[in-house]
Amino acid sequence: MIVASAFEVIPRTLAQNSGADVVRQLTKLRQNHSTPKGVYMGIDGTTGEVVDMKEANIWDPAAVKIQTIKTAIEVSCMLLRIDDIVSGIKKEKSAKGQSQMEQPDAETVQ
Repeated sequence: MIVASAFEVIPRTLAQNSGADVVRQLTKLRQNHSTPKGVYMGIDGTTGEVVDMKEANIWDPAAVKIQTIKTAIEVSCMLLRIDDIVSGIKKEKSAKGQSQMEQPDAETVQ
């Protein structure tokens, strides 16, 4: 589901930039994509309407889409790794803080 919502950024941005009703156009686009006939449907960046990209003679090379998907997945993985590192650092700091608090101070022992 997360990847699907990430893919919606492109038509959402096109609809917003063209001044269209974003929710309505994305709903139409999802509806069209749910049928085999609606495979080529997309957002016209000029009008903001849902149109058949094949009829409008708008073609997007597959190489661009493939690279975009690869980059998005790499960035997601990198963010997850960074989150794990930050979480690990926080755990180490809290563990060190607890161990220092548990050990009696040398001055209080004497």
